[in-house]
Parts: sequence; structure tokens; C-alpha cells
Amino acid sequence: MMQDAVLVLDCGATNVRAIAIDKRGQILARGVVANASEPAAEDPAWHNWSLDHILQRFQQCCQQIAPQLDRLNLRAMTVTTFGVDGALTDDKGALLYPIISWKCPRTVPIMHDIARMIDPQTLQQISGIGQFSFNTLYKLLWLKLNQPQALENAHAWLFISSLINQRLTGEFTTDRTMAGTSQLMDLHTGAFSDVILPRAGIPARLFPRQVAPGDIVGELRPQMANFLGIRPGIPVISAGHDTQFALFGSGAGLGEPVLSSGTWEILMVRSAQINTALLPQYPGSTCELDSHPAWFNPGLQWLASGVLEWVRKSWWPQAEGAAVYQQMMAEAAVLPPGAQGVTMQGNLLEGSDSGWRGVTLNTTRGHFYRAALENLTWQLKNNLQVLETLGGFRARELLLVGGGSRNMLWNQMKADILDLPIKILSEAETTVVGAALYAWAGCGEFASADAARASLEWRYRTLWPGEQRDLWKTLRSKPC
Repeated sequence: MMQDAVLVLDCGATNVRAIAIDKRGQILARGVVANASEPAAEDPAWHNWSLDHILQRFQQCCQQIAPQLDRLNLRAMTVTTFGVDGALTDDKGALLYPIISWKCPRTVPIMHDIARMIDPQTLQQISGIGQFSFNTLYKLLWLKLNQPQALENAHAWLFISSLINQRLTGEFTTDRTMAGTSQLMDLHTGAFSDVILPRAGIPARLFPRQVAPGDIVGELRPQMANFLGIRPGIPVISAGHDTQFALFGSGAGLGEPVLSSGTWEILMVRSAQINTALLPQYPGSTCELDSHPAWFNPGLQWLASGVLEWVRKSWWPQAEGAAVYQQMMAEAAVLPPGAQGVTMQGNLLEGSDSGWRGVTLNTTRGHFYRAALENLTWQLKNNLQVLETLGGFRARELLLVGGGSRNMLWNQMKADILDLPIKILSEAETTVVGAALYAWAGCGEFASADAARASLEWRYRTLWPGEQRDLWKTLRSKPC
């Protein structure tokens, strides 16, 4: 008898993956292929995503796990991706202009000039989304200025998850959680804003019907089924923005903060209410729509493992594989808190003052890595205090998910500096598990995604503040 499973297609900035999961949340098969943006034709410093290449990578992932998939009865499939990115399409789903990557700098001037159309504070109070140059709003404004014919002729704007779903099913939809990252929605109504769109000159007709997590988008078309090597007719269930499903897949309830640690660290909490008037007071703050239809996800985000990867490439350029991270941690672990006076300043994304201070002829690469870890942890401490204000709660512990949660040196540093227990979910794949739970509900196996989640057994590892926590209190208590 074949085992039932759902298939999650996970498009991340670093990897594309196809993962089969049973109804107990156990991973049955995993295929992984590296993902990367590509230089734009107009300027090699600009970044685009190729939808065709992403789909080909999904095909490669499915080929990797074909023997396992042949033994499974796939009940449904779903797609989860990073937020904000998307493209204009014609009525057949063909792209009228490439997908502009969140890494692309071309939209920075658009963001800086947004006050001509709408006050940034008003913008955030309506949408919940802070001023980030990669926001969907700025991509559409860039297209309006530089590709006006594409905007005028477009049948739809599709976020990247909906682009993939359209190829899978032929259906034009808008993932609700993806739309919640766009800076185009009214956070309180859950609809595209009738203030923001007119002021930006963006027609509401561009956004097709909205689907919530767990809704059926359509059925897998025979052509795409053959392309991926799986049977046609499988229901494709809506998921959307990976952060929301990482929150759900972590087991977090209301008022339980979660740090999703990856290229970006995203600190969020599930909340039944949000005072958006507070958001503009805190740089880096944002509020997105939770996977639950009545909840919100206030949070803050900052570049994290993206900084650490830059450190790795700069000081460990020849090393590859998992062993290099163990080596980096070992070289940093022998140094005391404070990295013997070496500190990292700023966030390395912007600002002429970013970099390292306290460097001497005795400084090693371990100092640079440890100083980066410490800087990021102080940022976390400050941001957790801000999140408590925004969400109206007091953190009793912090739940860690994502790739960064495997760095045990960093995890213990977080416990010591925050002076809080750090809980690490034993299953690192919280995003795909969260999306899979909605797929199981969407295909009728459970009455709801919450019921699917309640059936799982959660296992955590807890790190407690250690002997060094008092030493940290004598050092700087906020990031530089």
C-alpha cells in the first residue's frame, strides 16, 4: 500500500527544494538544488530571477527524489517562497518583464522619493510594512517609470509563489500572505489599499482573486506533471510567504516570539491585534498578515547570515561544506566575550561607518567572525525589546527556527545576552512543515491546519543562560 504524502515546492534565495511530508510532519524525501539570481541585461549590478530556471531547478529536485515519489501517494502539493518579488504577466502567464530580485539596488531611489506620493509614516500605518527598498510597491513604481508599456499591457501582477502556481495550474491568483509583504495592502481590511494604489497610480485590476492558506488554487496540469515527473490532477494548495509558515510550523501560539534565522533574521510574533501607529517609530519594524485569517505578525528584520556568509567568503575563501562552519565556530569559541575589543559596527548594508573596530596585528579571522556574531546578537536583544512594545507581550523564552539555529555557539550567545531560555525545534524544516500542514488541511485530511498541527508531536532542545551571562552585562548592552 502506498504511503500518503504532500509535496512542498520551496523556493528560497539560496536553494530550491522539493520535499515530501507525511501527515505526521515527517519528511519522506528531500531534493535540493542551489538557487541564485542573475544579472540584469540593462546593468550587471542589477539582479533578476529567472522563472524558467527556478522551474527547472524544481524539476531537478523532483528527479533527485523520483524513486521515493514513485512509492508515495501524493495527495496535494503547495508552494512557499520569499516575499515581495513578482512580475507583470499577460493573460497566458508569460512574463512581460523579468522578476526583479529583492537584492536589486535599482529600487533604492524609488523608495527615497516615495514621500512625493504618500507620506512614509502613513504608508506604514496603512500597510504595516516598513521602508525597505525591495518592497513590491517600489518594484511596480520602477516598472511604471521604466517599462510603462509592460504595466499598461499587463493582465496581472503575480507574486513569485503565484507565478509558480500559475505555471502549475493555469490559474491566476494572489497569495494572501505574499500580498501582506507588498506595502500595497490595507493591513486592517486585508484588501489592497484604496489609498495607496491611487496615489501610486497602480491599477487594482492587476491583482487577481485572493487565496488564503489552505485554499485550492487548482489542479496540476498534465504538461507540468510530466515536466516534474509526478501524476497530473493533484490539487495545488495555496501557501505563500515562507516566514508565515515558519511561524506556524514552529508550533508558536499567540505572544510566543520566534526568530527565523537565515540570510535575514526575522523576529516575529503572532498577535491578535496591532497598533500600526507605533510602527513608524521603530526603524526596521514591519507587520505582515499571519497565516490565520484574523491574526497579524509584527516583527523586525535585519541582515544576519548574509553577513556571516560574507565573512566566510572573505576569510575562509577556500573552505567548503559543513566542516567550514564548525571550523569558524571553533576559532571564535576560544575567544572571550567581547572578542578582545574587536567590534563590528553597523549592518554592512549601508552606512559609511560600517565595519570593524579595535583591530590590531594580533587580530585573527576568528575575531572578525565572533565580533559579527556578537553584533547580530546585540541587534536581536534590542529588537526583541522593540517587538515586546509593538506586540504588547513579555518574552519568557525565544523559539529559534531556520538555518541559523544550527549554530550552537551563536545560540548560546543569544541565551546569555538575552538572559532567556532559547528553544530550538528539533525539526529545522519549519517552513515546509507549516506549508505541508495547510496542504493536508486543503486536501481534506484534517478539518483545519490547526487541527493538523495539533496532531504533531513537538520536540525542542532548550539552551539556558550560562555562566557567562553576568560577564555580558558588563559589556555593551546595545548594538553599535
